[in-house]
Amino acid sequence: MWKQIFSGVLFCLVACPAFADEADTNWPGFRGPEFTGVSPEANPPTTWSETVNVKWKVELPGRGSGSPMVWGDRIYLQTAIKTDRTADTPPGTAARETSHAFHLIGNDRYALLAQVDAAPPAETTPPAAGPPEGEGRGERRRGRRGGGRGFGGGDEAPTNFYQFVVMCLDRKTGKTIWQQTAAEAIPHEGHHGTASFASSTPITDGNNIYVSFGSRGVYSYDMDGNLRWKKDLGLMQIRNMFGEGSSPALHSDTLVINWDHEGQSFITALDANTGETKWKVDRDEETTWLTPLIVEYDCKMQVVVNGMNRARGYDLANGEIIWECGGQAMGAVPTAVRYKDLVYCMTGHRGSALYAIPLSAKGDITDTDQVAWKLDQDTPYVPSPLLYDDQLYFTKSNNGILSCYTAQTGEQIFKAQRIPGIDMLYASPVGADGRIYIAGRNGATVVIKHGPEFEVLATNQLDEPIDATPALVGKEIIIRGEKSLYCISE
Repeated sequence: MWKQIFSGVLFCLVACPAFADEADTNWPGFRGPEFTGVSPEANPPTTWSETVNVKWKVELPGRGSGSPMVWGDRIYLQTAIKTDRTADTPPGTAARETSHAFHLIGNDRYALLAQVDAAPPAETTPPAAGPPEGEGRGERRRGRRGGGRGFGGGDEAPTNFYQFVVMCLDRKTGKTIWQQTAAEAIPHEGHHGTASFASSTPITDGNNIYVSFGSRGVYSYDMDGNLRWKKDLGLMQIRNMFGEGSSPALHSDTLVINWDHEGQSFITALDANTGETKWKVDRDEETTWLTPLIVEYDCKMQVVVNGMNRARGYDLANGEIIWECGGQAMGAVPTAVRYKDLVYCMTGHRGSALYAIPLSAKGDITDTDQVAWKLDQDTPYVPSPLLYDDQLYFTKSNNGILSCYTAQTGEQIFKAQRIPGIDMLYASPVGADGRIYIAGRNGATVVIKHGPEFEVLATNQLDEPIDATPALVGKEIIIRGEKSLYCISE
C-alpha cells in the first residue's frame, strides 16, 4: 500500500497515485524516485562513448560534484563559480558598511560571508582519504576542533569570492533555462582536492526545489527559479577541511537537514513552505557527509541517519530518537537504504560496518539480537549502496570492487568482484531495466547485469572524471563529468 517515492519518502498510493507515477518517471533526488538507486521506469543505453549515443554535451560553469536532479523536461543542479573578486578590506571596515557579516573561525581566522538575494553535487562527494590514524573521539577529539587546520587533507581556505549557483537546463537540448545565484561568499574553509564547494544534490516534490549549500545556506525555489525562502544554519567546521556535502531530504511539508561537523552537530526539520524551524536536535557526532533517509513504518515517519558513533532513527514529527545502534566505522558517508522492514546503515573507512536494523526497534539495540544481521568487511566509504529487488549491492571502500547480498537474510550472493576498468569511484551505483551502472573517477562507466551472477555487459569511456552519481530517466542517462554534463541516449 505504501511506496517509496523520493529521498526515502513513502507516500500512500491511495492519497497521491498521480504523483507516485510521475516521480517514478523522473529522478527527483540524490538516490532516485525510490531512494534505492533504482529507476523502475527507465531504460537507458548500455553502450556509449564520446562519439556514440551522446544526445548532447554541454560545459558547465564553475565546479560541482553533486548529482543532477531531473523532473519532466528539465535538469537541475548546483555549482560553485570562482570569481575574480577578493576581500581587499580588513574585517570591520567596508564590510560593515555593505552589511556583510564576519564570523570568527578557529585559529582566529576571519571568513567573510556575503549573502545576496540575486536570482541565480553528489552525491555527496567527500574526500578519498580520512582523518589521521589515532584521532580521538568524544571529549578528546572535541578539544581539537577548529575547522580542521593542522590536520592536513583539505585545501587552505580560498581568498576569492564564489558564486553558489542553482541551474536549470533543458533536458532536450542541454541549454540553460535559468541560472540563479543563491549566495556569494568567500568560503571560510577549503575542501579536499577531489571535492567541490557544490557537492550537494537538489531535491523536488514536483512543485518546488530545495538546495543546500551548507554554510552558505539552504534555499527553496519554484520550478522557474523564483526564490521562495532561504535559511542560514551557521558555519560548519569540517574535519580536515575536506568540504561539505550532505543533501537535504524531503517528506510532504518537511525538509530535513543533517548538520554533522566538528562543532556542535545537529539534525533539524524545516517547514518546506517557509523555511521556519520545526525542531532541532543535537547529535553527538563529528563530521559526516550522508543524506538522511525518510521512511514510513507503523504509521510513523522515521528519519534514519547514520554516524561515526551511532546509527539513529528519529521521529519526523518531533525529532525524538526512536532507536539507536552503535558499532559504526569512521567517516560516515553512505546514505541508508530500506528493504521491507529493515534499514541498512554502512560505513567503510578505517573499518567496515553494515547493520541491518529493524524499523520496529526501540531504544539502544547496540550488541543485541534485535540487529537482523551485520557484516564487518567490504563495505563502502563514499558510495551509497544500491538496493535492486531483494539484492543489496555495495562497493569496498572507494575501490572498484563489488559485493552483493540478499537484503533480508544477509546471505552472500557474490563477494568482492573486481569491476574491470574502474580502480576508484565516488559515485554511487544506480540501476534500471535489469542493469547496474557504476561510474568511476577515470570516466569509465561499467554496466553489470542485475542478478545472482557477476556479469559485465559493457564498459563505456568518457573523457572526463565522474564523481557525481548519474541520473536515470526514460531512455537517457544524465552524467555529470568534471566539466561537462552529458545526456546519453540512443
